[in-house]
Amino acid sequence: MTTATLPLPAPRPRYRRVLKSLRRHPMLYVGGAILLALATIALAAPWLATVDPQDINPMARMKPPSSEHFFGTDALGRDVYSRTVWGARISLVVGIVVAVVATVGGVALGMAAGYFRRLDAVIMRIMDGLMAIPGVLLAIALMATLKGGLGTVIIAIVIPEVPRVVRLVRALVLTIREQPYIEAAVSSGTRVPAILLRHILPNLFAPLMVQATFIAASAILTEAVLSFLGVGIPPQTPSWGNIMAEGRNFVAVAFHIILYPGLFLGVAVLAVNLVGDGLRDMLDPRLAKKL
Repeated sequence: MTTATLPLPAPRPRYRRVLKSLRRHPMLYVGGAILLALATIALAAPWLATVDPQDINPMARMKPPSSEHFFGTDALGRDVYSRTVWGARISLVVGIVVAVVATVGGVALGMAAGYFRRLDAVIMRIMDGLMAIPGVLLAIALMATLKGGLGTVIIAIVIPEVPRVVRLVRALVLTIREQPYIEAAVSSGTRVPAILLRHILPNLFAPLMVQATFIAASAILTEAVLSFLGVGIPPQTPSWGNIMAEGRNFVAVAFHIILYPGLFLGVAVLAVNLVGDGLRDMLDPRLAKKL
C-alpha cells in the first residue's frame, strides 16, 4: 500500500519577497536609497562638480543660483554647488569611520567590562568620566590640543561616542552571561575567548547595528558643528560645515550659501536615522511579530 505524498508548496517568487520586505520596512529602504544616492554623489564628485571648488572669482561674488552656478556663489566667488558636492565626501567618511571605530572599540571594552568583574569598575569609571563631559566640548578641547585635519576630527568625535557603546554592550553581556548555554559552555571547559567570540558576540549584532547608525548620524552632525565653529576640517577643504560657516555673515544678502549645504546635511542625517529605525524594526523579533 502506497501513501500519497502531498505536493510541496511552490517557492515564493523573489520579487514578492522583496515587495513584502519593502512593505514591512519602508523606512529602511527609503533611507538606504538616499544614502546610496549621497554616496554616489560623493564618489562622482570629480565628474559632477562643474568647476574646481577652490577656484576664486571676485567678479562673481554672491551670485544667486543660475544655469552657470546651480547653487550660486559665495563671498569669494567660489561655486557653492561644486563645494557642496565635494563636501559630501567629508561628511560620509567621518560618519562611516567614526561608527566603525567607536563600535569596535566599544565592543571590546564593553565585553571586557561585562564579563570580567575586576575590570568592570575600572572601565566603567573611565567611561562615566568621559560621559560627564559634553561631547562637543571634549571634541573642541581635543581639536585645540592636536593638529587640525580629518584624522584629528575623527579621533575627537570617536572618543565621546565610545562610552555609549560600552554601556550598551556591558548591559547586554551582563544579561547574556547568565543564560544556560553560557553556563553549559563554562562547565564543559570552553575557554573564555571562545565563549566571547562564539556565544556572546553574535548576540550583540542586532543592537550594535542599530547603535552604529545613530553614531554615524551624530558624527555627521558633530563634524558640521566643529567645522562651523572653525575647529574642525581646515577651511581649504570643502565640507558642509565650512560652507555654512563662511556664509553665516551673509545670510541677509546671500541665503543660498548656507541653504543648500544645510539641506544636504539634513537629508544625510535623516537618511541615516531612517536606516537605523528600519534596522531596529527588522532585527527586533518582538516588533517583527507585531508588524
